[in-house]
Amino acid sequence: MPPVAETVLDEVEAEGGEDAGPGPRTGAPARRGARAAGAAALLTAVLFCLATALSRSHPFGPVTRNVVDLGQQYLPYHAYWRSFLRGETHGDAFLNWNSGFGANFLGDVGTYLSSPVDLLVVFFPADRIELALYVVTAVKITAAGAAMVALLLRLRPGPWPVAAALGTAYALSGWTFNFGSTVPMWLDGLAAFPLLCLVGEWARTGRRPVLGPLVVALAWIANFYTAYMATLGAAVVLAVRLLTAEETATARRRLAGALRAARSVLVGVGLAAPLVAVVFLGTKTADPTPEVTFAPAAWTDVLARFLPATASTASPALFIGTPALLLALTLPFNRAVAPRVRAALTAAVVLVTLSLQWEPTHLLWHAGASPNGVPYRQAFVLCGLLLIAAWFSVAGGVPRPAALLAGGALLGGLAWAARGSVDIDRWTFPASGAAALLALIAALLALAAARREPSGAVGGNHRDSTGTAPEAPTGDNRENSTATARQDSARTALKAPARPARLLPLLAVLLLVAAQAGEAAVTGKRIEEQQRAEVAWSPRTGPWHEAAAREVARADAWPRHRTDPGEVPGGNDVLLVGGQGADYYSSLTSETTSRTLVSLGFGAYAKGRHPVTLDNPVTDALFSVGTRMRSEPAEPVRQDAPPRATVTATTVPVPPLVTVRPSARPAGPSGDSAFARQERLLGASVYELPAPRRTGRALAAHCPAGSEVWFWAPEYRGTATLAGQRPVRFDGKPPAVSAAMGALGTVPASGEVRIALDPEGRARLPREPVGCLVRARLDTAVDRLTATGATRVRTTGHTVTAALPPGSTGVAVLAVPRISGWSCAAGNADLRPARAYEGLVAVPLDGRADTVHCSFRPPGLRLGGAVGAAALLALAATGVLHRRRSRG
Repeated sequence: MPPVAETVLDEVEAEGGEDAGPGPRTGAPARRGARAAGAAALLTAVLFCLATALSRSHPFGPVTRNVVDLGQQYLPYHAYWRSFLRGETHGDAFLNWNSGFGANFLGDVGTYLSSPVDLLVVFFPADRIELALYVVTAVKITAAGAAMVALLLRLRPGPWPVAAALGTAYALSGWTFNFGSTVPMWLDGLAAFPLLCLVGEWARTGRRPVLGPLVVALAWIANFYTAYMATLGAAVVLAVRLLTAEETATARRRLAGALRAARSVLVGVGLAAPLVAVVFLGTKTADPTPEVTFAPAAWTDVLARFLPATASTASPALFIGTPALLLALTLPFNRAVAPRVRAALTAAVVLVTLSLQWEPTHLLWHAGASPNGVPYRQAFVLCGLLLIAAWFSVAGGVPRPAALLAGGALLGGLAWAARGSVDIDRWTFPASGAAALLALIAALLALAAARREPSGAVGGNHRDSTGTAPEAPTGDNRENSTATARQDSARTALKAPARPARLLPLLAVLLLVAAQAGEAAVTGKRIEEQQRAEVAWSPRTGPWHEAAAREVARADAWPRHRTDPGEVPGGNDVLLVGGQGADYYSSLTSETTSRTLVSLGFGAYAKGRHPVTLDNPVTDALFSVGTRMRSEPAEPVRQDAPPRATVTATTVPVPPLVTVRPSARPAGPSGDSAFARQERLLGASVYELPAPRRTGRALAAHCPAGSEVWFWAPEYRGTATLAGQRPVRFDGKPPAVSAAMGALGTVPASGEVRIALDPEGRARLPREPVGCLVRARLDTAVDRLTATGATRVRTTGHTVTAALPPGSTGVAVLAVPRISGWSCAAGNADLRPARAYEGLVAVPLDGRADTVHCSFRPPGLRLGGAVGAAALLALAATGVLHRRRSRG
């Protein structure tokens, strides 16, 4: 169990939630809490694995789980993280030399890899990285279930088996299956919500002033994006508790509790600032995605998402299980719960539900920017609130028949209103109906057990189903002192003093768990199957990736020149197999990297944030790609088998990583085509750029015989075919996809170039779509740059040092995109922010320096470090003051 979960278990105190004084509480309550959290973790893990097995997904079946970003981002990043932790990469914590020709790695760590659970990948072999990521995912989900159990038992005493079932319901909500399990970094927010609610409880009661900020810091370091949402959700829970709990019955105590909570959050976020600041500033320089206007989902679809086996990215995933939802719906009608608690919790659930659908609050949940893709990323908070409501309704005993009937009526109305939703699956109503039936039987058994309870047991020293005698009403229980007899009567539903009667509540709990477990397994199975059928997917890693990794390791000559692994299925190739290519997919992909590469003819996906490799000899020369891998697939890529391919390596002479240009202004032809920009950066004219004649669906031009025909049309979708050659596919789809420049073939002896176009829709072509590369000119340019370039290049984790020919003048150009954070100097001069040369890092030369030195520091690191140091001092001062106050 993760350390945070173990710490939280210490907070499961005596019934009533009253302050137990400093230090963890020992004895029966703590054992009961540990038992409940352990049961929830075990049940969650078993059900998550069962759902995977039922869908025949890896690692329990042959079918890939790598849908959308799970295969394109998280799997490659965890593969690289493993290599980094084992000291097998060229870069360090600041800079990743493998991706995008040099990328800000600390920003990516804070975005994807900073959870402590992600460290588990180091214990798995390289060829089991999919299994490692699955284990990381499962551990995060089970930790969320255990943390929710700890929160529930801290908020209110009750039967631990029911708390375990509700903790599992939270961990295996529809949000987890639909979003979290395929975006593992968001799962840290799932665990953060109950932990931050516990921090609120500590602040409310004036306890643990040092541990609280540390938990906040851990949540924000693990994933600050969903931690922000979890913090807002915890603030809602804290507001409910401040308004309803007896410990904060006065305005002064409420204000003090709120101020303590604010202090914990501010200090905790400050402690996380060294990483959060880097990520925040990284987003400011990232390639901007198109603005998104929020459009609320139809209420029919919103209601449908409370039901099992529904999947969609356009509506909030709110399934928590029919029994748990039924219990939550009984809260407004459960007279065994204090009126102010019912009113406050019900209002919180309703208002948070409405906030999902209103644009101003939607923007508040997402820190002011409507996200691309999933618009309801905060839905896990509502799932947690619903389960808290369910717990308050059942913790004192099964709700009375009137409350059950009212909740059942609401549930039936919800299902009836959702029947026409497009999100309803063929499994939805059968699974929901079966779970509702089991829940009804469980409720009847529990009520029967309550009726068999001897009247003398009310208020006596009888034992509950855990075998532990309940304590006298304290804390939150005192709010129900005017209805003690009725509450105790309801609470006996899950208590049995006589041996025969003990079977009834035990059977009731088993049926409740069976209903929740069955629905969760079915929901997980169906969501995985629907995702594989409806969204993009990547194949499992296997022989193709292993062959590419072997070839890259054999040919790697960094920093003498780069090795590009070429196209490997799944994306982010260099993170999976090694090398130093252009492929890079991150939410923090710098706009400089994206714009520079796309302007030179590279392709890009994800609205520019995923530039991909380009097999072009000119760009290989520009970026010192001396060895390039090319793969020949042995068979079509399938979902149910790892792909195979033959991988070959080709090495050609290229200029060094640092070259010298005659002036700060690049020479070369004018124009805005990728061909012209390549030539300006190269400093030589290597293409013939004809003005093609367009006739219908054909282009005609004249080029030197023997030259290579290249076609560049970033918005074109379809095929282009040079006469006598095979068709070449282009996949432009603005703004999401920019098609890469592609080679069509060799110009015949006649010099006539005829290109047949077969577009899908309107053919969008730039003014200069055709360039004919003359290899002899390129060879001359490469020889010149090699002769005048660096004689020796040395790199460390985030630095580059190059020795230049004596008397070099003009500008030294480092073949790395000039992203924010680079500083350079010539000779012994002080480092200064690097200049740019057509988007690459540049250092002016005056003829006196024979070396250049460049270093990268992630933007925001110095600011974040200062804030973190101040927060650490504040935490230390808080601890000292608390100790003095305790002694006093």
